[in-house]
Amino acid sequence: MKRSLEFNDVSRETRERLEVYERLLRKWNPKINLVSMNTLDDLWSRHFRDSAQLLTYSSDFKAWVDLGSGGGFPGMVVAILGAGQDRSFTLVESDQRKAAFLSTVAREAYVKVNIIATRSESVPPLKANVVSARALAPLPRLLSMVERHLYEDGVALLPKGRGVDQEIHEALEKFRFDVQKFPSETDPNGVILKIKGLSRV
Repeated sequence: MKRSLEFNDVSRETRERLEVYERLLRKWNPKINLVSMNTLDDLWSRHFRDSAQLLTYSSDFKAWVDLGSGGGFPGMVVAILGAGQDRSFTLVESDQRKAAFLSTVAREAYVKVNIIATRSESVPPLKANVVSARALAPLPRLLSMVERHLYEDGVALLPKGRGVDQEIHEALEKFRFDVQKFPSETDPNGVILKIKGLSRV
């Protein structure tokens, strides 16, 4: 099966957690639109593997924060796959229904994760080594949110699609940062931005 090819190096417990996540996502999705219906048939690649690839770019961290987590991508997947000693994962999602879904996944899949059900701008700085966000906002506005919660030597991992170069250009009018672009493993038009040294101009 496709899922075994994509997650063949994870433990049985991890795979079972992902399967619980999949079951709950399919159950809740018709009610609160967690992901586009036409992506459900390719869920393991389009959402799980797409999220999992972020771990490739930051294996050494203590605290990971995912902003605007929605259905849990990438935050919940990263929390399931990246759990380890002295690591914390925090998902920030202001939509109360989606936050309730994330809490249900955490409980039923036995995932250790903090869920904050409010806007990221209202949350005290979380001082994360890694901040992620998928499809939350254009880069200039997104970096304002990221900066609030990123530790001084931390990195932001931000999946982006078409128009990313223009977003970077506009963001550099307000912020200083070093950026690397990596091709997405799941989207031929997508990239992963790895941003370091973030500060305001």
